Amino acid sequence: MEARSYRSVKFGEGKEEKKPVFIALRVENVEFAEAANRLRIGGVIISGNPEEFVQKGRHHTFDLEAGDTVKVIKNWKNFEISRLEKAVKETSRPTLRIIVMDEEKALTAILRGYGLEYGPILWFGGSKREDNYEDKVRQYYGEVAAYISGTDERYIVAGPGFAKDDLKEFLKKKYPDLLSRITFETCSYAERSGINELMKKGVIEKIAGEAQMEQEEKLFEEFMVRVNKGTGLAAYGKKEVAEAVESSAVESLLVLDDALRKDKEIERMTEEAESKKANIVFFSSKGDSAHKLKGFGGIAALLRFRIS
Repeated sequence: MEARSYRSVKFGEGKEEKKPVFIALRVENVEFAEAANRLRIGGVIISGNPEEFVQKGRHHTFDLEAGDTVKVIKNWKNFEISRLEKAVKETSRPTLRIIVMDEEKALTAILRGYGLEYGPILWFGGSKREDNYEDKVRQYYGEVAAYISGTDERYIVAGPGFAKDDLKEFLKKKYPDLLSRITFETCSYAERSGINELMKKGVIEKIAGEAQMEQEEKLFEEFMVRVNKGTGLAAYGKKEVAEAVESSAVESLLVLDDALRKDKEIERMTEEAESKKANIVFFSSKGDSAHKLKGFGGIAALLRFRIS
């Protein structure tokens, strides 16, 4: 890996100074520091410049944040390239939708992989002095409900007053099926600052993460159903899964991301399964389903057909 960084350099008996350098590193360990939101990559320096500030053979750590530029040099596996390509495509897909609303308007936004994208504003446009005020309120909530029903993503609906609560009651009566996709929260303003408030509180990150974990849970539940029913259409552990992969029987391969990084045999199986058109699903080590998958050896498979 190559990147720009800083090295501490001591001049004579003086104090150490940090100098900008360009370093090529042979990577030995990778760790995501969640609290600092940084990727820490450690290894041994193999080259760099200025040469007087870079000591070959010494250890160094890159602390990378979103937006940093690095060059990665390695022999890429096909499934690794596919995973990167999929991640790039996912950045443009909606992962979560947000509505902050009050009695006057509903501001909408879409969370994508690259950040927030603001959508249309739904206006109320009524007055309490009007005889048909209640009808206009119901129309307003109906427009918000129509916006939500137009997509199948998860939603956060938040606001400073009673509008979000009244919307919830409206949906209970008219569109109860939508409620399973909505999390109701509180924020101070029905403005962009309200969405920023939700981000600072960690609400948006939490809900977006839950949506990904829900997908993992559904797939793991299907795996458990097949195991418990003894259908013969599930395999787990390296030995059973290897046999299924060799037989081209794997429909979906469930892989714990930690196991993939640390186990060469699982890495090999994953690559072979992908070459045989299996659907590869990587489980984040932080999810409950990942913890359960770890109990099955960190790798499992849903099969197209029985192999024994």
